[in-house]
Amino acid sequence: MDTQNFKGTHWSARKTGPIYIVSIKDQSSIVEALTDFVKSQNIQAGEITGIGAVSEATLRFFKPSDKKYVDKTFHEQMEMTNISGNVSEIDGKPMLHMHITLGREDYTALAGHLLDAKIRGAGEFIFYPLDTRVVKVKNEEVGINFYDFEK
Repeated sequence: MDTQNFKGTHWSARKTGPIYIVSIKDQSSIVEALTDFVKSQNIQAGEITGIGAVSEATLRFFKPSDKKYVDKTFHEQMEMTNISGNVSEIDGKPMLHMHITLGREDYTALAGHLLDAKIRGAGEFIFYPLDTRVVKVKNEEVGINFYDFEK
């Protein structure tokens, strides 16, 4: 199978068939690096999975009762035991929607929507691009973005 290698400022990648294997450099922002990767490869829709380690992470929790997000930042070394998410488009720009589970030194876990995190150690991701464009639009009644397959 043919492979191709790619490189960005904060990431490197190998494409094998339709799938990408992506490594994020130590001390880099996950969201910044992966957004740059998605833009460089013109990925408009797809699935993301990942593992690694981080030194800080900002998680977000949505409260449907008041349609607001609550953000909390954790400054500690943690194992990134799972990131799962997707790529879509909001207002004409690529958008990563990722959830994360983090393991702490005392073996407890944190989980939530990933606002951002800083790699400290490895950041290993797999991208499964889809051959389509998927748009999300904010649903004002609920307060969050949903897929809009009419767009």
